[in-house]
Amino acid sequence: MKSKSFKRIGTLFASIIVLLVLCSGGRKPSREYYQLIVYHFQNADQEEILDNYLQNALLPALHRAKINNVGVFKSRANDTAADKLIYVFESFTSAEGIVKLSSTLSSDGTYVASADEYLKAPYNKPPFTRIETILLHAFPLAPQMQLPALHSPKKDRVYELRSYESATEEKFHNKVDMFNKGDEIGLFRRLNFNAIFYSEVISGSHMPNLMYMTSFENKEDREQHWKTFVDDPYWKKLSAMPEYQNNVSHIDISFLYPAEYSDF
Repeated sequence: MKSKSFKRIGTLFASIIVLLVLCSGGRKPSREYYQLIVYHFQNADQEEILDNYLQNALLPALHRAKINNVGVFKSRANDTAADKLIYVFESFTSAEGIVKLSSTLSSDGTYVASADEYLKAPYNKPPFTRIETILLHAFPLAPQMQLPALHSPKKDRVYELRSYESATEEKFHNKVDMFNKGDEIGLFRRLNFNAIFYSEVISGSHMPNLMYMTSFENKEDREQHWKTFVDDPYWKKLSAMPEYQNNVSHIDISFLYPAEYSDF
């Protein structure tokens, strides 16, 4: 009797394990949240302080907090622009992680000590002119960020950050649907655009808008990819559909390259 009871229990446990495996296998990945921090600065002294802070204080602290794959990008226009830019991209499994980040950093003694030059900069010699923070939520069809498969030197790579603004919230949601239900994301994947993320902006200064980032080996690679995109029959069909007309009112395109200490 005992032997039969143990067999029944063993069979029950085995069934539960199989059920859990099947359920977890069919579960859709949760949509990540992203924080894109933009540091505006004006000169080489500020850039040096920012680089030192990001490389030796912020990124190590984020890694200790299990926030990995942090991207640090500089604008290719920085050499001539008066308003120079450094972008820091961070991914989180939940919005709560973003909210808790400030307290996580302030309670990290190693971070506080390493960031001393940045945190205690005098008021008349600030390390930046302003900080801009953009919060994003990943698209359903691209719920998690992807590391790019690039092999060229970091200084040659082109990371293309695009922001699409819409005239109304309805048109904004229509453009988001075009990426997801219309499978514009699928087209980017098929053409190997090495996209890092696709997302809707949930807090920013240019709403309603969405943002996404693609990456290329170099400028020539980027130009060839986009030529292939606009000539693709599926894009011509998708962009001509009546239901997807007039859903973008303004586009900002930023050409970036990763800092040598960037995670990708």
